[in-house]
Amino acid sequence: MDNKDIELLAPAGDMERLRMSLAYGADAVYLAGTDFGMRSFAGNFTPEEMRQAVELCHSRGVRIHVTCNTMPRNDEVARLPQWLEYLQELGVDAVILADVGVLSLLKRHAPKLKAHISTQASISNYQAATAWYELGASRVILARELSLDEIREIRAKTPPELELEAFVHGAMCVSYSGRCLLSNYMTGRDANRGACAQPCRYKYALMEEKRPGEFFPIGEDAGGTFIMNSKDMCMIDHIPELMDAGLDSLKIEGRAKSAYYAAVVTAAYRHAIDACKAGQPLDPVWREEVEKVSHRHYSTGFYFGQPGQYTSDARYIRDWQVVAVVTSCAADGTALCSLRNKFSAGDELELVGPGLRPVAFRAEELRDGEGLSCSEVRTPQMPFTLRLPCYAPPLSLLRRKAVGL
Repeated sequence: MDNKDIELLAPAGDMERLRMSLAYGADAVYLAGTDFGMRSFAGNFTPEEMRQAVELCHSRGVRIHVTCNTMPRNDEVARLPQWLEYLQELGVDAVILADVGVLSLLKRHAPKLKAHISTQASISNYQAATAWYELGASRVILARELSLDEIREIRAKTPPELELEAFVHGAMCVSYSGRCLLSNYMTGRDANRGACAQPCRYKYALMEEKRPGEFFPIGEDAGGTFIMNSKDMCMIDHIPELMDAGLDSLKIEGRAKSAYYAAVVTAAYRHAIDACKAGQPLDPVWREEVEKVSHRHYSTGFYFGQPGQYTSDARYIRDWQVVAVVTSCAADGTALCSLRNKFSAGDELELVGPGLRPVAFRAEELRDGEGLSCSEVRTPQMPFTLRLPCYAPPLSLLRRKAVGL
């Protein structure tokens, strides 16, 4: 296996999630401005926030990729040159795009920026990948629907200078990614604008034309069925195969997901990649970490064959809840924290943090912002202190097993 450096590319839906991805081990991040990105429900970045994001990333030696991967309409095209010029002025590392017209504008107005072709372009074969390279792309983000063998063939039959990126973790679309019209048709929310209402995960029943109001369940019981309910992708057990296939970048889906998700999943894949490069097996604790974020039932996507659908229900598995974020910490483990969800002295918690192996402990000696002893912390964002089992850097997280979520 070629033990070359491989990029871990993490999501950043807003500044908080950006900081988490950086702290927990990303080599590069991808994010969007307030226009032209495929996740309109993420927080995203204003022009000034984008400047701050670039400065922060580059100060950490982390690359920053900005998405412009919608298929722009006529009224949007005129605004693109100014935005691309601004991104070049800031010094972002690459623009993620899907439209050949956007590529043309990028080459004209921001020629110093690298062009990464989005998964929205559905690149499924070596000829398409090579064609984008000949048009000026430095990287293609492969369609999620490819198998590992197909990726190996694309790598073998494309210019070696062309970088290949692929998603390895996160939500999957029941249709070709971002191309489904169900949401637009049923709710007026456009999947290609990042506003998908996910109607593929609704509960459906059958109604016969002459029996209005009488609903017949599709499935084995009266609970209905989730006939289009896609599983989430999880490839953390297969990092050696991904690296062996010749991929240059492993991408975590999730710009619309929580800061906790960005932190925990980035850390897990960071350890998986580092273990693979060192020729070591993955420590099971990091495999367990991806089970501790909100997710649907996992599959390996299309890498080893059809992933199948999970038809029993559409609920997320949410077994863990973040209760606090560490603001600062003394060498003896006395930490100032910011509350996210209430908890009490005596509760069993886990500490996770940058460079830390997760550790369980019992919360004791809670003190409020004024230093007074308290049995419970309840108010969101309130500062409080407690003793941790070890030193924890800022942006470490406290979590507990969730009850009733």
